Amino acid sequence: MPSSRISRRISSIAESATLAVDAKAKALKAAGRPVIGFGAGEPDFPTPGYIVEAAIEAAKNPKYHRYSPAGGLPELKQAIAEKTFRDSGYRVDASQVLVTNGGKQAVYNTFATLLDPGDEVIIPTPFWTTYPESIRLAGGVPVEVFAGPEQGYLVTVEQLEAALTENTKILLFVSPSNPTGAVYSPEQVKEIGDWAASKGLWVVTDEIYEHLTYDGVPFTSIAAASPELGDKVVILNGVAKTYAMTGWRVGWMIGPADVIKAATNLQSHATSNVSNIMQIAALAAVSGPLTAVDEMKVAFDRRRRAITDGLNAIAGVECPTPKGAFYAYADVRGLLGKSFPTADGGTATPQTSAELAALILDEIEVAIVPGEAFGPSGFVRLSYALGDEDLAEGVRRLQEFLGKAA
Repeated sequence: MPSSRISRRISSIAESATLAVDAKAKALKAAGRPVIGFGAGEPDFPTPGYIVEAAIEAAKNPKYHRYSPAGGLPELKQAIAEKTFRDSGYRVDASQVLVTNGGKQAVYNTFATLLDPGDEVIIPTPFWTTYPESIRLAGGVPVEVFAGPEQGYLVTVEQLEAALTENTKILLFVSPSNPTGAVYSPEQVKEIGDWAASKGLWVVTDEIYEHLTYDGVPFTSIAAASPELGDKVVILNGVAKTYAMTGWRVGWMIGPADVIKAATNLQSHATSNVSNIMQIAALAAVSGPLTAVDEMKVAFDRRRRAITDGLNAIAGVECPTPKGAFYAYADVRGLLGKSFPTADGGTATPQTSAELAALILDEIEVAIVPGEAFGPSGFVRLSYALGDEDLAEGVRRLQEFLGKAA
């Protein structure tokens, strides 16, 4: 007789830490608490009006009230192929595109399609919290390669080489990075891509933050930078971050035709087509101008500097200036083991970044995500995609509270 109501496969999955922190922060806000949420990677801007209007018009059209191809509307797949060449110089055909329900489904589809039980995936760490869970669900084995702040959170080929085994099948590559905001230079991207090609590895690259880089730092697609990879590369992307469309749930994967065909077959049984209304909104986004993201970047850049300066002003905190995305990844190991006064008149001595994040939420109602969600303890991630006033108030609270460490 089965000993558990829930399968081992599903019960072994960790809850999304970023969504859990965001949900708790929103619940406290709903209860009237003045919580500042640095948890979710979600732009505070509205989706551009022309995208919303496209969705409204689509909703009125009976054509979009019916099932459509599981792999995506043909016109959207073509637009994504053209957008990919425009933004990264990597040429693909519409048949190499699968439109998914958000970027997360693209991640899962990819690993489920490529991995057999026991296959290893090298994951530069810190990593986005969903990657290892999707790999494990597909029967794969995540292999973490940690790069700390002393090397700008950028892994080296030497580190990757040391992690390579006879079971390694995939290198996961993410630049700009969630959670660190690190961006690899064009030379580093090519070196890593060429190394993966020389080892016969697949590369799965998440490019969802491609338009969010700062200080003149370029985005470089590993697929374009390293032609030696041939057809053993899969690109993950979506409209969520570039166009402030996190709630619209449209992503995609791009890869060789046989992989896309197999992933489309999987999706046909899992969810079928993405909402047609959302697909038309995405079509308006990817085929339109980049004006909206350029305007958002001005605000993100301002907030990036403010949060980095504010965090580095706290004794025991070190935060490299992020070059991309909209996250600050702070080293708080200097605060662990320190004592902090609590509202009940006692003290608390966090030993891990998870304990520190919980203490901060309880004592000053500031929500941050602990490093355990992304790799080793001792770090915290703060999204600076929230408004300027909230950011300033949140940093002020952190400075005041963490400054009491003894």
